[in-house]
Amino acid sequence: MRKKIIKMPLWVLVVAVIAAPTSFAESSNGDWSSYGSSPASTKYAPLDQINKDTVKNLGLSWVWNSVDNEAIKTRPKLMPTAYKSTPIKVGDVLYTSTSLGSVVALDAASGEQIWVFDTKTWADGRPANIGFNHRGVSYYEKGDVKRILMGTNNAFLWSLDAATGKPDPAFGSGGKIDLTIGLGRPIIRALYSNTAAPMIVGDVVVMGAVVQDSPAYGFRTKKRSMMPPGHVRGFDVITGEMRWIFHSIPKMGEFGADTWDDEDWTDTGAANVWTLMSADLELGYVYLPFGTANNDFYGGKRLGDNLFSESLVCLDAATGKRVWHFQMIHHGVWDYDLPAAPNLVDIVVDGKAVKAVAQVSKQGHIYVFDRVTGEPVWPIEERPVPQSLVPGEKTSLTQPFPSRPLPFDRQGMSEDVLIDFTPELRSEAATILSKYDIGPLYTPPSLNGTAVLPSDGGAANWTGAAVDPATATIYIPSMTLPAMFRLTALDPDKTEYRYERSTMTFLGGPQGLPLIKPPYGRITAINLNTGEHSWMVPNGEGPRQTLIAAGIADPGPVGNQTFTHVLLTKSLLFTSLVDNGRPVLRALDKSSGALVHEIELPAAPNGAPMSYLAEGKQYISVAVGGATDAKIIALAIDGNLKVNKKELSANDQLRRPDMLRVAQLYGQVCATCHSGSVHGAPKPGDTDSWAPRLKAGVGALYQRTINGVGEMPARGGCGDCTDGDLMSLVDLMIDGAE
Repeated sequence: MRKKIIKMPLWVLVVAVIAAPTSFAESSNGDWSSYGSSPASTKYAPLDQINKDTVKNLGLSWVWNSVDNEAIKTRPKLMPTAYKSTPIKVGDVLYTSTSLGSVVALDAASGEQIWVFDTKTWADGRPANIGFNHRGVSYYEKGDVKRILMGTNNAFLWSLDAATGKPDPAFGSGGKIDLTIGLGRPIIRALYSNTAAPMIVGDVVVMGAVVQDSPAYGFRTKKRSMMPPGHVRGFDVITGEMRWIFHSIPKMGEFGADTWDDEDWTDTGAANVWTLMSADLELGYVYLPFGTANNDFYGGKRLGDNLFSESLVCLDAATGKRVWHFQMIHHGVWDYDLPAAPNLVDIVVDGKAVKAVAQVSKQGHIYVFDRVTGEPVWPIEERPVPQSLVPGEKTSLTQPFPSRPLPFDRQGMSEDVLIDFTPELRSEAATILSKYDIGPLYTPPSLNGTAVLPSDGGAANWTGAAVDPATATIYIPSMTLPAMFRLTALDPDKTEYRYERSTMTFLGGPQGLPLIKPPYGRITAINLNTGEHSWMVPNGEGPRQTLIAAGIADPGPVGNQTFTHVLLTKSLLFTSLVDNGRPVLRALDKSSGALVHEIELPAAPNGAPMSYLAEGKQYISVAVGGATDAKIIALAIDGNLKVNKKELSANDQLRRPDMLRVAQLYGQVCATCHSGSVHGAPKPGDTDSWAPRLKAGVGALYQRTINGVGEMPARGGCGDCTDGDLMSLVDLMIDGAE
C-alpha cells in the first residue's frame, strides 16, 4: 500500500486556493514565538539591524547561567549532555527550558531571570537514548489565558502560567498530565521521553515522543511489547484532556495495518516523532516527521513497508484525522528517521502558486510537496535498491527517489568517494573499505558490515534547515560522514529480536585522516521555485590543518562533520557550530555563501540560534555549553560584555580538547550501548555498574576503552576519536560514580 490516500472535503481545497496571506508569516513585531520562529519552521526573522555593514560590531550583550549548573554540583550523577534549548520570545520575555527540566522566563533585553519552575524531571532517573537534554517550550495565548507548555524527559506535559511560572491547576492534575497513559499498552517510563517543544494549533497541543532506539534489555521481560509505540496525540490545551490519538503503527482495520506482516503491529515500538513539528495555522494542519520502527537496523520481526514509519504525515490538528501522507523509506533498516521539522513556504513553480512543505532527510534527499494535497511538486520515483541477505530480513525492492531537487549531500559508498590527495592515501583508504560490503544508497546492513554514506547521523539531522519566505530559498547544513552497519546475533533468552547493530561505528581513514574526499560538511542553498541548487560551500575549516600537517597542499576550507544550526534574517544567513574546537557564530552572504563575519562564542553553540527585538534593539540568542557550564547568551550590535573562559591546565588541554564535543561524541558513539545497558554496558554515573571496573583504577579503564574489551570494539568503534577524546568520554561516564 504505497499510494497515499487523500481525504478532504472540496471546500478545503477551495479555501486554500483563495486564502489570504498565510497565517504563519513571521512576526513583524520582533517576537520569535515558536521554536522555529513560527509554526512554519522557517527559522527566519524579518529583522535588519544586524546586517552586512553592522555585523562586524556584533558583541556579547548578556549571559544567563543555567540553573542546572548548580543542581549538578549536588547531584553529579545526573550529568546532562549539550544544552540544546532554543528560547522563544513573546512580548518582553524569553521562555526556555533546561536540560534537567526546569522552565525559565528571562527579561529579553537584560537576561535577568524573572521566574523558574523545576519540573523535577531528574527525579525519575536518566531518560531514554542520549540522556538529559531538552530543546524548548511552546506558548499559548487566548484572551487573558497565557500559558507555557513543555513536555519533559520523564514523559509529562506541563502547563504553566506565563506570568508567574506556576502550574495551571485546571490542566490535568496539578498542572501536568502523564504521557505514558493512553497509548494502548503498558509503558516503561525509562523507555519513553520528550525533548521537543510541543506544537500548538488552535486549542490543541500536539505531542510526539522519544522512544528508546535499541532493543531494551533488563526490563523484566524479553517481549517486544515492552517497547513503546510512537503514536502522536492531541490534547486540549486548557484541560489536558486527550482529544485524539493517531496510531503511527496502525491497529487492525486501520489504514496502513496491511503494511505490517501478521500481527507485528501489535508489539513493535517507536515509529515516533521525536523531533520538532510544523503547522499551517490557517489550514489547521500539523505536519509530522516520523522515525524508524524498532529495531532500527533489523526488520525481520516487522516485515512489510511499516506505515507510518519514516513518513511525513499531515493531520487535521482539531480531529487527528489523516489528510495525506508520504512514506520516504519503506521498511527502514538504516535509522534514517525524518530528523527535523519540515519547512513550510509558498513557492511559484512554472507560474503556478503552490503552498509547499519541504522535508530534509538524513539520507540527503529533500522532498517537496503541496502541503494542502500532499502531491509531490516534482515527480518522486520508485527505484530498485540492493536487498538484504540477513536471515529473516526482507527489505523493500524499491525506495522513493525525488527527481528534483537533487540530493544535497553525497550518497552511497564506493571507491569513487575515497580520499585521493595522494595515490598512497587512496590505496590505504581502499584497503580499509575492502573490509566491508558497499553499494549505493539503501544498501542494507549485513553480518559482515556495510559501509554507508550518509551515516545514521545524517546528511541532515535535527538541526534542520531555514527557508527565506521572500525568495523561497532553503538553506541546509549537512555532514558527509561514513559509517559501518554490522548486525550481530542476540541472545534469544534476552530478546525476541534476532539481530541488532553491533556498535555505532563511524569510519575513519588512513593515517588519522578522513576516509573520503572533502567537503566533510557543507551548506547548500536550493531555490524551491525551480528545484535547482543555487550554491554550496564547505561548512567551515574542518580538518584543513590536519591535512596540511600530513604533507598535503593546502586544500582550503574542507568543512566539518558536526551539527550546525542556521538562522535567517533579511540580509544574512547565520550558522553556529564548533569548528576545530572553536565555537563560532558565522554570518554568510545569503546569495553566495561567502563569509561576511564571524564571532567566537564563549562555549559550543548546541541550541539553535534565534533573533528578536527588545526595547528597539535586535538580539541573537543561543544556548551554549552543557554539563556544568550551560548558558543562554545574547549578542547585539556594540555588545561589550566580557566572559572569562575557563583556563585549562596543560594536562586538561591534552585530554579535553573540547568537552562539549565530547558530550556530542557520547551521543554519537557511546549512548547506543551505555544509555540502554546494551551487553551490560554501564550507564553513566551508575555507581553499582562502575564500581567493579574502577577497582583497577581509571588508567585501566582508559586502556580498555582504547584497546577494546568484550563486546566493545577498540576505540569504541570511533576511528576518528583521539586518545584524549576517549579518555574524556570515560571521565564523563564515571563522573559521580564511586
